[in-house]
Parts: sequence; C-alpha cells; structure tokens
Amino acid sequence: NSPDDARRELDSMVINIELTLVSIIQGVALFFLTDSARALLSMQHADAFVYIAAGLCVIFIFWSRSVIHTLTLIRWPLDFGHNFFYLAGALGAAVLFSRLDNPRAWFRLSAAYSAVVWLLFIYDMRLIRARIAESHDDSAAALYARARSDQLLNIRVLVPLLVFFNLACAVATWRWPHLFIARGGHLWLISTQILLFIGYLIYTGRYFSAIAPLVLRSRRSA
Repeated sequence: NSPDDARRELDSMVINIELTLVSIIQGVALFFLTDSARALLSMQHADAFVYIAAGLCVIFIFWSRSVIHTLTLIRWPLDFGHNFFYLAGALGAAVLFSRLDNPRAWFRLSAAYSAVVWLLFIYDMRLIRARIAESHDDSAAALYARARSDQLLNIRVLVPLLVFFNLACAVATWRWPHLFIARGGHLWLISTQILLFIGYLIYTGRYFSAIAPLVLRSRRSA
C-alpha cells in the first residue's frame, strides 16, 4: 500500500473509534437520564417533565456536536486528551441527570458541565490548527476555516453564555429560595435553559447544513 492509502486506512479506523466512543458515552448518559426519569415519574413528580426535556437536549447537543466534529476534524493519530474530555463529559452528564429533582444542584452541576464543554472547545482548537496546516486544497481549507469560525464563536460567545446563565440560575436559587424553590420560580429558569438549548440545536443544524458540501468535496479530494 502507498503511504496515502495507509493514512486513509488509519483515518478511517480512528473515525470508527471516535464514533463508537461517542455512541457508548451517549448511551450511558441516556441510561442515567432514563433511570432518574422513571423514578421521578413513578412518584408523579410533575416538575420532572421539564428537567427530563432539558436532559434530552443535553444529550442531543453533545451527540450532534461530537458527530460533526468527527466528520470534519478527526484524523490519525488518535488524540487521547480529546477523548478523555469526552469521558469526563459522560461522567458530568451522568451526575447531572441524577439531580432532576433538585433545582439547586441541577444548575450548579449544569454550570460545571458547561465549563467542561468550554474547556473541550478550547482544547480542540489544536486539532483545527493541525488540520489547517495539513490542508492542501481549497475545499479542505474552506472547510477548516468554517470549522475555526464556529469553534471561536462557541469559545467566545455561545458556551460562555451558557456557563454564566447556569451560574446565575444557581446563585438565584441559593440567594432567593423562597421565590425560586418554594414558589416554583425555578420552572421559569429551566424553561429558559431549554429555549437556549433549542436555539443552540437549531444553530448546530444550520451549521452542519452549511458545511456538508464542504465535507463531501474535501473527502473527494483527499
């Protein structure tokens, strides 16, 4: 085999490993969400429906972003640090989903989970820089330039917004428990969080639609 054929074979192997890891991680997260949801719904905990919906959004976002990341950036060699962040995210999601019935803990853990995701976006900039350095044609350069813009938008605006929103909600539920806990004001907070998640999912869908032709062209020219 030529060196190019060997590289393509290794790239394919690494992509399969990445997709398998993402599937396992999200399966674990979904198990914990399902288990907690079943326990709460059996007790007729009405507030649980909103938190379950938020938990599903967390899984949808992590899965969709991971798949997009794999299709655009993952190549040989395997990056252990990147995958260790995925495992840390799985742990964070599992712990988060165990607090569906505790608004204070939910928002504190949501802030911590969002911070881990923020660090993951920052860490993965090195992968984008590596892909840009390796690109030898216009289609790949255009794809990685678009990926870099998206990554910087997440690092500078979108993920920090989510981190600080969750911190603000955690402070609100701690500072004014009579309003946000006793009177059910936390439902407004979690509803706002779900709207933010839905907005981010819409953005992610549009981003993938925009880069899909670039991914195809870069693969053809590889």
